[in-house]
Amino acid sequence: MKYLLAAALLATCAAPAQTTMEKNKLPFVYTKWKQFTTENGLPNDHIFAVKSDGPRIWLGTENGLAMVDKATGKVKSWTEKDGLPWRVVTGIDVDKKTGDVWLALFGGGLARFSGGRFEHWHQMNSGLVNDVAYGVAVENDNVWVATTAGASRYNTVTREWSVFTEKNAPMEEIWNYGVNYRDGKIHLAVWGSGVLEYDVASGRWKDYLDPDGEMEIDLYRDDGIVHVITTQANYIDKVLWVSTYFGVCRYDGRNWRAYYNKDSGNPSDFNNNLRARSGNEAWFATDKGVGSIMDVATNTWVTYTRDPKSKTGKAVVTRDKTVLETVEMGLNLTHNYILAIDVEDNDVFIATSKGLAWGVGDGYYGGLRERPKAVASSGRASK
Repeated sequence: MKYLLAAALLATCAAPAQTTMEKNKLPFVYTKWKQFTTENGLPNDHIFAVKSDGPRIWLGTENGLAMVDKATGKVKSWTEKDGLPWRVVTGIDVDKKTGDVWLALFGGGLARFSGGRFEHWHQMNSGLVNDVAYGVAVENDNVWVATTAGASRYNTVTREWSVFTEKNAPMEEIWNYGVNYRDGKIHLAVWGSGVLEYDVASGRWKDYLDPDGEMEIDLYRDDGIVHVITTQANYIDKVLWVSTYFGVCRYDGRNWRAYYNKDSGNPSDFNNNLRARSGNEAWFATDKGVGSIMDVATNTWVTYTRDPKSKTGKAVVTRDKTVLETVEMGLNLTHNYILAIDVEDNDVFIATSKGLAWGVGDGYYGGLRERPKAVASSGRASK
């Protein structure tokens, strides 16, 4: 009994120290940023899609395709005058095997940019189900396109098309917002149908909906997807991340977790897109800035916003809703309305309605570490 009491006392004494140690652990904060707008050569500031591809950054804008050379910062662009089949580019993916750049065109269908030339597929010359395309994803030899009338799959080897609608897939609605491929699974974000998962090996579909039957509100917390109007889904490390217009959520194969502005660091529940870096870290494109969850276990976030009246920005580190750190800096985001995000290696790329913001991740680390308070590139320390 004496030994049990002694152990209990030691545990009690150790608890505050352990809590203090956890409190001292903080996530990485991006303090070095580069910006690209029409002043740098972009064909348009309204950027719908961003894809980092090694030494290049591909951007889909409201008036053309752009490519930023990371080494030099020079911008090259293509519009309809240069052969681009349609002016509005809403989705981009790159085939890692061939280097081909695939483009979802908002009203123009699908295009491939290869060898300096564009190829074009639309309803009149292919099996594409609809010309209003939101997203595109390369899956092995196949290219998937999310459209407003279902999803289409194009086999680049056989040149065969497949169409997926409510007739052969569990789509209660057919308005496909986003498509993503990773680890043998295609995920479709569908307006009014939640998330659909297609297993490439088996050819089987699985749907993710709110099991309580109340599809437009989260009646019971953490029991399923937060809303059926989904905008993107990313699968990584066997974890599914989902963004919606009414919050975001995470599913690890057993448990769901919902995140709302009221109890997390996400600046808004209105989420246009997302990009997951790992099962522990995901970035959300909202109408009020960028929210990045950096550690799931502690619900630690970093929120990036800019002051609309000046060329300054800030990052706020929160745990649940408690502010741990505020880092004021020079210009970070080009605008607070975020439309797409990509991450590659240590860097993050933020597509906004007023240009591109490139966060340079010198010294990036995942999760939490004990570190001193961050100091922005402007030299102003956090509060």
